[in-house]
Amino acid sequence: MNPVSLKKLNEERRARRAAILVTDLGDGSDRLVREGEAVQGGLGDAIAKAFRSGSSGSVEVDGRAFFLNVHLPQPRLVVIGAVHISQALAPMARVAGYPLEIIDPRTAFATEDRFPDVTLHAEWPENVLAGRPLDGYTALAALTHDPKIDDFALKAAFDAGCFYVGALGSRKTHAKRVERLLAMGATADEIARIHAPIGIDIGAASPSEIAVAVLAQVIQAFRSRGAAAGRGEAA
Repeated sequence: MNPVSLKKLNEERRARRAAILVTDLGDGSDRLVREGEAVQGGLGDAIAKAFRSGSSGSVEVDGRAFFLNVHLPQPRLVVIGAVHISQALAPMARVAGYPLEIIDPRTAFATEDRFPDVTLHAEWPENVLAGRPLDGYTALAALTHDPKIDDFALKAAFDAGCFYVGALGSRKTHAKRVERLLAMGATADEIARIHAPIGIDIGAASPSEIAVAVLAQVIQAFRSRGAAAGRGEAA
């Protein structure tokens, strides 16, 4: 690997940004392509597909062979609210490969007894996210129903470009949420990204079923990044 490419790749990895090392198998030359960087033609299509799948491999484009070495930050799930849905979601997310952490300043809910082996912050989102900022490889699920807790985190998710933003609540609750977020400076396009009510429509009723619907929607959002994929209806 070209030392310059290696230096650039390490910089991207430290910053939790996705990149692909593209090696021309004909002459051995390589270059680093960052996610969102424009690459024309068939190679660009192959690179975009590799970013979505996260899978490395060789491709042939216009009679030339390339190896795409994909480096994606591990996606993570930040949940606002130490609620029953969160209790069911935590082990599911761990199995699916999405490290999960929970933020809830309500110390009666955010306890180790209720959330064993979970990264738990019994603090306000403002305080936690100042030291552990969100990013484009983070999914955020706001589950408290309390605007004093949820709203700041939702606005932070917009600002950070989180790949998924979901919020629990009825359509009436969401309409009021929209008004508050607009007042906080969020744009209509940002607010339209919220999956609310949260979760793919599978007819979920119990907290565990809603957790399944939420995790499915998070995975769908992650795997369809940059693609014209339809959003699942909310549960």
